[in-house]
Amino acid sequence: KVWDAVDTGCCLKTYSCHSCAVRAAQWSSCGRRILSGGFDSMLHLTDVETGKQIFSSKNEFRISALKFHPTESNIFICGGFSPEVKAWDIRTSKVLRVYKAAVQQTLDILFLPEGREFLTSTDAVSRDSADRTIIAWDFQSAAKISNQIFHERYTCPSLTLHPKESVFVAQTNGNYMALFSAQRPYRINKKKRYEGHKVEGFAVGCEFSPDGTLLVTGSSDGKVFFYNYHTARIIRTLSAHKEACVSAIFHPVLPSLLATCDWAGEIKIWQ
Repeated sequence: KVWDAVDTGCCLKTYSCHSCAVRAAQWSSCGRRILSGGFDSMLHLTDVETGKQIFSSKNEFRISALKFHPTESNIFICGGFSPEVKAWDIRTSKVLRVYKAAVQQTLDILFLPEGREFLTSTDAVSRDSADRTIIAWDFQSAAKISNQIFHERYTCPSLTLHPKESVFVAQTNGNYMALFSAQRPYRINKKKRYEGHKVEGFAVGCEFSPDGTLLVTGSSDGKVFFYNYHTARIIRTLSAHKEACVSAIFHPVLPSLLATCDWAGEIKIWQ
């Protein structure tokens, strides 16, 4: 669904191209198309104005995450309930590369600056090892750069990149967000930990404000937490939802607007 977020709050259009739950969707860089993937294993690129599918393809697994390449607008990566992550080319409707890891599910995907490398967070956590929880990949060669990034035994349901500094944050099921360098070897910052919210198994998203000064996250208790990026202190909380708040995202042009949504499907816009 596409909504008028600023003026009326009305649903403008509904696109019924999937036969099962839609797990991931992303706007194209031009803002005129939506890439979506779902539990029907289908990938669609939909023209927002006409509602027609510009690209459609059957994937070999159910999709839970997808991301456009930051500089090559015709290429995207998808992952899901499979050991594989795939890079697709919309122009040819073919898979460019396959990235293979010994995991069962990809939880999130994050491109690093310039798109030469990307990260995947996975469900791979065992009693005696936390390798493969976050994996760094070389985009061109499909080589695994590192799987020894996060050593604590928690899965990371979401990843987000700082808009100005070479760092990224991982949301963890340890009820905190961890800060890492976006440069090899992707070291964790042990002096900063953003904690106070709750994850508790939900796919809770997190994001930086456009100027990079704030870090916002949902919480399984329905609240929204705002952290000071530099001090890691909580500067504000909102009692936003009755159900678990699974996403909080800043408006890309109007940074004073925030959208939140909960596990029950309710969406709210905050000033």
